[in-house]
Amino acid sequence: MDNQSRILIIDDEEIVLDSCKQILKGSSHKIATAMDGTLGLSLLNEFHPDLVYVDLKMPGISGLEVIGKVHEFDPTIVTIVITGFATVSSAVEAMKNGAYDFLPKPFTPDEFRLITQRGLDRRRLVLETIALKREKEMLREQFAAIVSHELKSPLSAVQQNLYFLMDELSGQLTEEQIHKFERMKIKIDDLINMIHTWLRVLSVDVNKIREKFKATEVKSIISKSLESVQPHATRKDVELSSSIQEPLGLVNGDEGTLVEVVVNILGNAIKFSRSGSQVSIRAEKVGNEILISVSDQGVGIAKEDIPYIFNDFYAKRSDQIAEQSSGLGLAIARRIVEAHDGSVSIESELGKGSTFVIHLPSLKEEATSGS
Repeated sequence: MDNQSRILIIDDEEIVLDSCKQILKGSSHKIATAMDGTLGLSLLNEFHPDLVYVDLKMPGISGLEVIGKVHEFDPTIVTIVITGFATVSSAVEAMKNGAYDFLPKPFTPDEFRLITQRGLDRRRLVLETIALKREKEMLREQFAAIVSHELKSPLSAVQQNLYFLMDELSGQLTEEQIHKFERMKIKIDDLINMIHTWLRVLSVDVNKIREKFKATEVKSIISKSLESVQPHATRKDVELSSSIQEPLGLVNGDEGTLVEVVVNILGNAIKFSRSGSQVSIRAEKVGNEILISVSDQGVGIAKEDIPYIFNDFYAKRSDQIAEQSSGLGLAIARRIVEAHDGSVSIESELGKGSTFVIHLPSLKEEATSGS
């Protein structure tokens, strides 16, 4: 297998091309050169470079156009701009448009070797990151299959047989035996619910969520979410309050999954609240965003834990709260919000409570009235 790095140099000065080849002579890199952007772009398919040097000032296609075309062909290819001192500002502009770095003329052999190695290291890291993401997705798929077939199916069978057994033994069981059966039912139900939660977090498909997008009222999302969590709040003796600042406007999204987000965050707030306290939800439009804030007076989150609370299977433990957490609700919420081009932020103080804020892009008025 060919493990040599491939470097394409595009410059209209033959002396620059010869110098670059001479500097890298004897190295393990494969070098290709082109004296204009059109020829350089034609080499992409057959040479497939890891790193492309592009002169900004060339006849025909400009260096900026070449960079754009290279990234269209393969966004992982690292591009470095070659520029004269008079066009440093243009090089900075090129970096804003995706170039990794720039090399001013004239350059020394050591400068060229150094920036080449940095560019190739960058390419390697990008490819490794993509490979790790693919591996993570494969592990998620395998885990979903294991959870579904190796855990869910046997547990469902045990649950069904337990129901039959209780029915067959009806009238013969003592109160203590009935109590033990009920405890077994509860524990099996808890395990099956946990498996359903695992499968849910593994099945969140961003593209499928986006297929259902339409103009959606935030007021309706909040109303349905409050209705869903009210029984939980009543059991915990937690008061729910809501405030909506009009005019609020609409968001482009899927109501069902957005309700799931708000229910997850409200449920989390109730779970970690003390009896007799309050959980409030507020919606307002700020600039081009609609903000949905959920505040509680609960146990709060330690500062060092905040960066991890949206990770899969992160579960906050508290001696003050009896309820357990799967550690997946907030992970699901974050994925759904990001699918809506939004974000979730948090402020919390240990012992004083937390505020989660869902940031969603507001749907522009012309978009809501035009179609």
